[in-house]
Parts: sequence; C-alpha cells; structure tokens
Amino acid sequence: MQPPVAVEVRGLRKAFEDKVAVAGVDLTVPRGSFYGLVGPNGAGKTTSLSMITGLLRPDDGTVTVAGHDVWRDPYEAKERIGILPEGLRLFERLSGRELLAYTGRLRGLPGAEVDERAAELLEVLGLEEAAGKLVVDYSTGMRKKIGLAAALLHNPPVLFLDEPFESVDPVSAQTIRGVLESYTASGSTVVFSSHVMELVEALCGHVAIMAAGRVVAAGTLDEVRGGKGLNEVFMELVGAPIAKGGAKGNARKGALAWLGSSSV
Repeated sequence: MQPPVAVEVRGLRKAFEDKVAVAGVDLTVPRGSFYGLVGPNGAGKTTSLSMITGLLRPDDGTVTVAGHDVWRDPYEAKERIGILPEGLRLFERLSGRELLAYTGRLRGLPGAEVDERAAELLEVLGLEEAAGKLVVDYSTGMRKKIGLAAALLHNPPVLFLDEPFESVDPVSAQTIRGVLESYTASGSTVVFSSHVMELVEALCGHVAIMAAGRVVAAGTLDEVRGGKGLNEVFMELVGAPIAKGGAKGNARKGALAWLGSSSV
C-alpha cells in the first residue's frame, strides 16, 4: 500500500525567454517525510520550489499540495503551505515579536492564539531575548529562525525550505534541525533544498537529485544511494568530470600552475 502523498508534481516546466530552467519535473513527496531536493547551482531547484509553492506560475504542469491544486485552488493550497524562501525578505522595521503577530493575524488566526504560539516559537528557537529587537538588526542565523517561526505559525502540514542552513552558525543550525525533526515526527512534511550532502543524508528519508532542470534520480535515500555515499552518487549523476590524478573539476591541464608558487 502506497503511503499518503503530501505533494505531487507532474510535468512542471518553466523557461525564461530561450533558456529552459525546469524541463518537465515529476515529484511525489510522501506525507510525513523529510524530503531533500539537491542539485548544482542552476539545476532548477529554486525555480521548481517557487512554482510548487505558488510564487511563480509554470509554463506547464500541475502541482497539488495536501490534495489541493496550487494554481486552480490557490487559497486552499496556500493555507496548507509554510515557506522559508531563499533570499528571505522580512518586514525589517518590525521587531521579531511584531513580525510574528502581524504574520499570524494576516493568516486569520485569533490574536490570543497568535501571541501564544509566537511566544512558544520565540522560546524554542532561542529568540526570546531578541523578540523586542528590530529584524533589521538580526544576524543571518536569527533571520533564518524568525523566518522559520513565521512559516510555522499557522501550523501548515507541508513546509518548504530553500537552503535553510546556508550561512547559519552551528548553534542556530542545530536549533532549526531539532524543530524540523519534531515537526516531521508529528506527521507533517518538510521539503528542502540544500547543497550539503552530509546534511541531506543525516536528515532525509527521501531525496531527489536535479540537474539541468530535470530530476535525474528520486526515491528513498537508500534507493538513490544504491549502497554508495550520496555525494558520490550526486557527482556521478550531475556529470562532474574526472581529471587526471583523480581530481574532479573542469580546469584544463596546467591551469593555475602559478598559484602557491610565489617566491615572495
């Protein structure tokens, strides 16, 4: 028996003028899974996530989240989505507490419930002392955490995260990781993109590898790895060339021979 599906993507396509960014992506994300989307820069991960979450209209294809079509039934679909996008933009002249209060009320939650949930999120994410500070004064890690709090505030069944651990200090990363693990343990679903294979291996039960706008492998972590390390499989699938001597890369022979040879 197949597990219930949280996100289903079929034939997703997007081109910008003559450049194809996403070339027919299919994904099936089981409910309650921690699903990793990995690929090199330019593979189409962010564009795909933007279309899946209703932030960018696709040229073709369908997306359903928790049984609701993102483009035919956007209100119902987006009620069930939490998003922490890449290049997060926040209302920087609000304090952390004010940002959550505004976000919750914008979602239509009762004020008292918003304040209670916000207080719990601020505490768990280690932002209590900074709750009264303006977001413009937050560090990168603090901004990621307040963005995650805003995405979780309405308790969505599916959470989409684009590089949630990028430029985050180890303490903040561990806090975020703990919150996400508790979230999926309750039966909710996380879909996140990352460049860090070790992190994906540690967190994810399912993974999809993208290259050149397509999914080149997808399934459970064990299925995709096939007994190898995820990083090894990733390098094989995205076509990283093997240079003489075993080094991977695109450099021509003898390039950068001057580097490190200075006599100064």
